[in-house]
Amino acid sequence: MLGLSRKTKVSTGASLPVIVGIAAACIFLLVGCLVSNIFAQQTVAGLAQGAIFASLALALVLIYRATEVINFAQGELAMATTYIAYQLTLWHVSYWLAFFLTLVISFVLGAVVYGVLIRPVQHRSVIALVIVTVGLFILIDGLVTWKWGADLKFMPAPFGNNVYHAGGVSFSRQDIGVLLVSILSVILLWVLFQFTKLGLAMRAAALRPAAAALVGIRVDWMLAIGWGLAAVLGAVAGLMTEPSQFLQPTMMQAILLYAFAAAVLGGLESPAGSVVGGLAIGVFLNLIGQYVGYATSELRLPIAFAVLLVVLLLKPTGLFGRRQVRRV
Repeated sequence: MLGLSRKTKVSTGASLPVIVGIAAACIFLLVGCLVSNIFAQQTVAGLAQGAIFASLALALVLIYRATEVINFAQGELAMATTYIAYQLTLWHVSYWLAFFLTLVISFVLGAVVYGVLIRPVQHRSVIALVIVTVGLFILIDGLVTWKWGADLKFMPAPFGNNVYHAGGVSFSRQDIGVLLVSILSVILLWVLFQFTKLGLAMRAAALRPAAAALVGIRVDWMLAIGWGLAAVLGAVAGLMTEPSQFLQPTMMQAILLYAFAAAVLGGLESPAGSVVGGLAIGVFLNLIGQYVGYATSELRLPIAFAVLLVVLLLKPTGLFGRRQVRRV
């Protein structure tokens, strides 16, 4: 009928050129690791850093799929939960017990943030949601600085400072531990979403809330759980970042920017894309920092966004993004 339109989203996933490009990049990294010991060390370190980006990027994607808004406070939530773990260690709680207690606290905190701050304005406007997340950013930063101060804090080393040697290649235990913990958290979340009824209900609530409500799914509860899981991923990212940067109120701000770049690179609606984007950015920045003299730490963020801009000019929806088709 004239005057009526219907907009349908068609998921295209990764196109053939993207798959070929990723395969070529993996082959390049494998060959480089076999040829050069330094290349192998920088690749492993980059994967560890990229896994942190991937965890936080996945948290951003979970929130975006539910609200179509970037949660600007995601990094500050991660920082705040890391301070909670720090406080637990001050109370003589062992590191790993504090780690898991912090994950539980972060889940509750994320769900409460959704219920108290996000849900009341969720259906008003995108601007209202953006203002709430920016305000939450400022509030958390101020509260943490007021409670713990802005000076550097130190937590027990979760993995120690041992170095493993394989042939002529040296791998730090810290890098391997960070990589394993971050990737394991992503895999567990993927299993939850793909193979459980709760995961199916959460996906339905995020993608088709009206239809989900019609079949009896409590959409608000599912979205609250989604915010809680995003906070858990943020806590993992914060706790894995702390050993290399120390604990301070600003420690997650640059990480959030890298994670945002990773989420956009992979596609803001693609959880798998956010993981691939995070790992790719981590490895790329480490290798370019090693082999390109002018790529100092101050230039890594601009370089990452320059590469992101080039990719988006070629594929605006990101590597694993969706395109929209409007049918009239």
